[in-house]
Order: sequence, then C-alpha cells, then structure tokens
Amino acid sequence: MDDRQVYGAVEIGGTKVICALGKRDGTILEKVRFPTLPPKETVPRIVDFFEGKGISALCVGTVGPVNLRPGPDYGTILACPREAWSFYPLGKSLEEALHVPVVVDSDVNVACVGEARFGAGIGKQNVLYITVGTGIGIGIVIDGKPLHGLLHPEGGHSKVSRHPDDNIDSVCRFHPDCAEGMASGPAMGRRCARLGEEIPDDDPAWEIEAFYLAQLVRNCIQVMAPNVIVMGGGVMEREALFPMIRKKVLEQLGGHFIYAESSDMDTYIVPSPLKGEQALKGCLAMAADTFGQPSS
Repeated sequence: MDDRQVYGAVEIGGTKVICALGKRDGTILEKVRFPTLPPKETVPRIVDFFEGKGISALCVGTVGPVNLRPGPDYGTILACPREAWSFYPLGKSLEEALHVPVVVDSDVNVACVGEARFGAGIGKQNVLYITVGTGIGIGIVIDGKPLHGLLHPEGGHSKVSRHPDDNIDSVCRFHPDCAEGMASGPAMGRRCARLGEEIPDDDPAWEIEAFYLAQLVRNCIQVMAPNVIVMGGGVMEREALFPMIRKKVLEQLGGHFIYAESSDMDTYIVPSPLKGEQALKGCLAMAADTFGQPSS
C-alpha cells in the first residue's frame, strides 16, 4: 500500500467531535475539534473538514451502540443515551457525502486499536481499553483486530453492586445499576454536586468511584483475560484514581486469577501514553487497513 496515502479519522464523543487527517503509521497531520451537537449540525461540519483534502478512506469511532453488521444499515447508530443520534445512518451519510470507503466502529474500539498498534498494548495479544468520561465504554482488541459479535462490546453497562455509602440515582436512562450510571463523569457530578475537576483527591467520593470501576475491571479480567488494561477518558485524568482502582481490583479478585502480568497491577492497569490521541490513531490504522474495501 502507498504510504503517501492520507486517511481521515473522526472521533465522536459525548461532548466533542475531533476530525483528523493522517497516515497509516498514526501520524496526525491536521485536526479540528468542535462540540457534539445533533447529527444535522455535526455531520455537515465533518464533511466540510474532509472535502477536497484527498482522503483515501475514512474511519469513524462513535458513541454507540452502532450497527456493525454488513448491509444497508451498517454504521447506523442504535438506541443510545444521546437521543438525537439514535437510529441515525452515520456511515451511509458520510460515505454518500465524501465518496470514499467508510469504516465505523465504537469510539472505544478504535481507541483500543490505537493502544494496540501505537500505545500501551504494543506486542500484546489481548488488549482491553476502558474509557471513563461522559459515558463508560470498553474496547477489546484480540490478535490486532477489534472484537465484534452481535455488536461491539458494551461493557460500560455491566451491572455493579451499590456502594453502601452511595445514595445517588443512576444517570443511565437504561439501567439503575450499571457502571456508566454509577461511575461516569455525570455520576460523579451528581454525587458531589460539582464538576469532577473541582473535587479534591481526598474527597470520599473518589473511593466510591474506584469501588465501581474496580468491579468493572474485575469482571473484564475474569471474562476476557486481557494481557494489559489501559484506562483513559476525562475521569481517568485524575491520577489518584489508578492506585485506588488497582488496590480494590486485587481485593475483589480475592487471590483468584493472579498471573505474571496481573500480579503487578502497576504495569497491568495503566494510563494511556498517547495523550488523548489513541482513538484518532486507531481510526487512521483502521482506515488504512480497509482502504479499497467496501465499508459494509
């Protein structure tokens, strides 16, 4: 494949959209950021950024869930917490507007690909990425490829047991007791009645947050047996969370599933080294991988 080809990457998150031009090796040449608004306002801005820039293919990592089955509904957002995006034909709309192959996946899966190719997962067979921000999601890469089944993983909605000192209602409109509903950024905001960056490290709310996230991590370890777990997103910029989560994961595992990698939690549960660009880099790799192939 010609390394001079330029590819498009789009990360659609709960609050912001980032569009980038780059190369298959993860090099980002240009990028722009703007707020996530309803599709009728957001998609034209995406198209405007890429028009006339000669991209060979485009990859979109989006909030979901999103339909990844080949067919006419490939790339359509399904029922999701962001109601304006529910059932929007994202992949089809971008392919028709830009006339290039478009591959779509969850924002967390593309971030996991970025970690596996260029970040903390290099050389690892099974990489797990967990993002904790406006929502909570998990991405899984096995042997270099993102995991798909009926959809993509939606582990952020895994059930968690309530902390005995926690009395907030879940912020998830689907579930009263899932990780996203109890430990996402909005959940912390509801718990403390202020923004996360305003909450000091010694506030007991962070112990509650770690309690929920450790349950999600424990479940992922025992179901997926990853070689490394990378955690990112706005909430995980709070560095003090990592030692709390690692400690609680060990406690919750209770001596079970302790192997060479997982016995050293400091190197097993890690922050991303990619400075927030893991999803864009993953998109560039996936766009290059699928260049010349039908998006469906």
